[in-house]
Amino acid sequence: MARIPLKGSERDLLSGSRAVAPADPAERLEVSVLLRRRAQKALLDRVNQLAGGDRSAPHLAREEFAQQFGADPADIAAVRAFAESHGLTVVQEHAARRTVILAGTVAQFQAAFGVKLQHCEHAAGTYRGRKGPIQLPAELDGIVEAVLGLDNRPQAQPHFRMRGTVSGDIAAAATVAFTPIQLASLYEFPSGTGQGQCVGIIELGGGFTPADLQAYFTRLKVGSPKVTAVSVDHGKNQPTGNANGPDGEVMLDIEVIGAIAPQASIAVYFAPNTDAGFLDAITTAIHDTTNKPSVISISWGAPESSWTGQAMTAMDDAFQTAAALGITVCAASGDNGSSDGVSDNADHVDFPASSPYALACGGTSLRANRASIASEVVWNGGAGGAGGGGVSSFFALPAWQADARTTNGNGVATPLSKRGVPDVSGDADPQTGYEVRVDGTDTVIGGTSAVAPLWAGLLARINQIKGRPVGFVQPQLYQNPQALRDITEGNNGDFSASAAWDACTGLGSPNGQKVAAIFK
Repeated sequence: MARIPLKGSERDLLSGSRAVAPADPAERLEVSVLLRRRAQKALLDRVNQLAGGDRSAPHLAREEFAQQFGADPADIAAVRAFAESHGLTVVQEHAARRTVILAGTVAQFQAAFGVKLQHCEHAAGTYRGRKGPIQLPAELDGIVEAVLGLDNRPQAQPHFRMRGTVSGDIAAAATVAFTPIQLASLYEFPSGTGQGQCVGIIELGGGFTPADLQAYFTRLKVGSPKVTAVSVDHGKNQPTGNANGPDGEVMLDIEVIGAIAPQASIAVYFAPNTDAGFLDAITTAIHDTTNKPSVISISWGAPESSWTGQAMTAMDDAFQTAAALGITVCAASGDNGSSDGVSDNADHVDFPASSPYALACGGTSLRANRASIASEVVWNGGAGGAGGGGVSSFFALPAWQADARTTNGNGVATPLSKRGVPDVSGDADPQTGYEVRVDGTDTVIGGTSAVAPLWAGLLARINQIKGRPVGFVQPQLYQNPQALRDITEGNNGDFSASAAWDACTGLGSPNGQKVAAIFK
């Protein structure tokens, strides 16, 4: 049988890990197969219209989108026949998400996709890995765009930082903390409660406890938002009891959004921390006809270099779908400065923030003087973290960043060659962090993980005020930089802040009322 390598599917083992044995041939797993969409060019034309700032075309309804741009039934049937020929079971078909989930054994999937799966060990644990490309039969070439889940390595990390002990010069300046409500006031958010809006949150581990949420929102004297857990690929709301683990991320996200938009509903999509789980959580949220989120907040990510091309392309395509549906996607830019935590002495950016269709949220350190901002600089706490930012190695330069430049430590400005990160920013320094409650304990958390839900809460208010979702906001923000507070001091490693856009804080932190005013 003729086989064709699937573009962008090449994998290698995790750095520092080793294959110790073949994967158990009887082990059962589920794999997500992503199919091409109908009318791809028509959708791209529509999204490019939005990217050019033309908002004359209305956003599509989810049901309308599924009919026009979902997977072709004939393509789904082809995958179904392929599965049957290899003894695989179809667990789920979703035409709008263009996803077919298959179940079977390691042995069956190895034969179906021409891969060798191995049991691998690394410092953080074990995983099922593979090397090389996935092989497709000729009849599926051009139909299948991604096959995810054969490899189940942990794909992403949460981008939050707990406040730790401080010393030296940092200790001399008293640390401070803010409630999300105080930050909304300092950033001059327009009044609103998010009523009638739903904000979706993507989580790849951990969980929340209703008692903690009730206690937190009672202390803030705001009504508790409706919070719904949505299971994706068998992911569940499972608190670990460890505030330093993924529970910290989950509670931070919910509490920031819920404090700023207490009458919004919040849908939390729990999925496994794999590339398949991440994509399935995002597409489930985007195409959720029950909760219908108008904003999605993502505070998990990893350096572009750790992703396959097929996974990044698939998620970027999902964000284009979100743009067509009028959904804003906010993504944290990372907490490891210009290296994004990669130890090769090169610059890296974090994905999914590096997708041009995600609003990439960077970090600042903010000081207040009573009810106003006294100072705001790039967040760079050295070993304590720094806001992620830089230039993508994968995504092309979007039109709305055509005039943007990076600035290095010597003040030399260089025009962007590809997508620049971040777009916007907000308080992320743990030493000027967010008061939250996690696993029964009141604590202070920072990181760009807090900035994505901060912006999501702002956009939920704006959507309420406007009576419609503002959707894909980047073109309007870049056309109206005066709506943001330009951050011109500090660096995140190899990049320095400067006037206008920079690779540390993007266009800057929000003046919420001015941001609201640019959407007519």
